[in-house]
Amino acid sequence: MTASGIYVYGIVGGSHPLPPDAVGVGEPPAPVRLLPAEDLAVVVSAAHPDLRARRRDLMAHQGLLMGLAESGPVLPMRFGMVAPDEGTVLAGVAAHRSEHAAVLKRLDSRIEMNVKITPVQDNLAALIREDPVVRRVREETRRHPGYEANVRLGEAVAAGLRRRAAAAAARLPAEFAGMAHDMCPGPDVDGCVLNVSFLVSRREVEHFRGVAERFATDHSDRIDLRVTGPLPCYSFVAPQPVPARA
Repeated sequence: MTASGIYVYGIVGGSHPLPPDAVGVGEPPAPVRLLPAEDLAVVVSAAHPDLRARRRDLMAHQGLLMGLAESGPVLPMRFGMVAPDEGTVLAGVAAHRSEHAAVLKRLDSRIEMNVKITPVQDNLAALIREDPVVRRVREETRRHPGYEANVRLGEAVAAGLRRRAAAAAARLPAEFAGMAHDMCPGPDVDGCVLNVSFLVSRREVEHFRGVAERFATDHSDRIDLRVTGPLPCYSFVAPQPVPARA
């Protein structure tokens, strides 16, 4: 394999060890190493010239970050960040050294948990009973049936299901107020009424899952809820802590 720059996984404290089974991205996997940067270190490997977002490499990237997090805080880079050379990486870290150190301190013993909520697609009887807009469109469709009326009814039902789910989802952040150190809304996801990440202490992960499961059960007529994590704390760091190209 001919290297094509420096692949950057994340930033850690200077004494942070590599996991004993550390594997990088690429085929064959590139050896991972620590690039010292004063009291910090950057986790890097050679960059594969034909790097793609293959499942194998995505899992290797995330697996390495999670392995690193077992020994202390990690400021993670997103998949596919490549710097042209070591000098560029070190200059970028040096320019923001104090900010990186502060983020690492904040992330110590904490992980990210993501929650996505989508509307349930059944229980239409309850929706018609509770939602006057859907009820009105349904009555109009009965009086004047036809293709366009059915389309309007379908759109009204979909919007009504989203409203019911969004109203329930709005109560979720308060459920985690006692255990989440921070909360960060994620990007819009097709079909979701809520996509939000929480910064949670490692010791609170099972408690977090339990609260999420109870919330999902209590609102099972309105929402489907999915918890993903533990994750590297992507949502609670700067988007690109060292100069690199995606």
